[in-house]
Amino acid sequence: MIVETRVVALGGGHGLAATLTSLRSITKQITAVVTVADNGGSSGRLRSEFEIMPPGDLRMALAALCGDDTWGRNWAEIMQYRFTSAGELDGHAIGNLLLTALWNRDEDVVLGLDQVGALLKVVGRVLPMTAEPLDIEATFESRGELHEAHGQVAVATTEGKLHSLRLKPESPTTRPEVIAAIADAEWITMGPGSWFSSVLPHLLVPSLRAAIANSPAKKILILNLDSDQQDSSAGEFAGHTPREHCEILSRYAPEIHFDLVIADSRLAGRAELQGYLRELGTGYFEADLRKDDFTIHHDQQKLASAFAHIAREILVG
Repeated sequence: MIVETRVVALGGGHGLAATLTSLRSITKQITAVVTVADNGGSSGRLRSEFEIMPPGDLRMALAALCGDDTWGRNWAEIMQYRFTSAGELDGHAIGNLLLTALWNRDEDVVLGLDQVGALLKVVGRVLPMTAEPLDIEATFESRGELHEAHGQVAVATTEGKLHSLRLKPESPTTRPEVIAAIADAEWITMGPGSWFSSVLPHLLVPSLRAAIANSPAKKILILNLDSDQQDSSAGEFAGHTPREHCEILSRYAPEIHFDLVIADSRLAGRAELQGYLRELGTGYFEADLRKDDFTIHHDQQKLASAFAHIAREILVG
């Protein structure tokens, strides 16, 4: 069912890619707004050498929105291909190198993304969360002691209760294309993904947070499948219960009200979460959303079915 709802999807990494792949089954009017603080792997190395945006999460979003034909699918596969060697190219994704080349030549992040988007025949558009690359810092509390984490990799993998989360610079600017897309959106989605390094950072950018709060769009939060467990494949520690994840968002952006929270039907802590959401006047939707063979990742077809049902039966008009 294609409803052509104008959607802005916020996030980063594999979580955002899953959301984008699912959303494209109901609309072609998608704008992905991607976190730009990655400091690990290929992205971290390229960022350090060229002083550019970390390209990895942006590349994944582009690949998720590639054209649904032989050309688009082939190019999406090429963009995701990683070199394996004993040299300096080891671990680099071709898409990261392509974006780096365009940014190094033209020094315009959005122009480079649009050029690659045209090459891949992407559905919609991919934009960076801010006009400049960011660093993330956090303080966690564990066993009565405070621990500092510097950089996205450390923030995503440090265990403990979140005490504070910060961006460097503290008040980065937001591209006008992002502000315009949010103002025009009918839906704004956040999540799933690493809560502290991919999801929450969007609410730490003052201009972006204000744009989300002021947008008339329906705001949808997609929870992780196992919020209190370690994602061994990504090395990310989620921590906290589903309710606490929502409370953390409210703590950093009390002016933003989510219209709907989407959760997996096997998520632990659902009863407590539902009681909390009723207090806020936030809708709740649950369904079987996880892959049968990989229980910590969303099944894209199941999530697509959930979005179609929500568009048809819940967030109508």
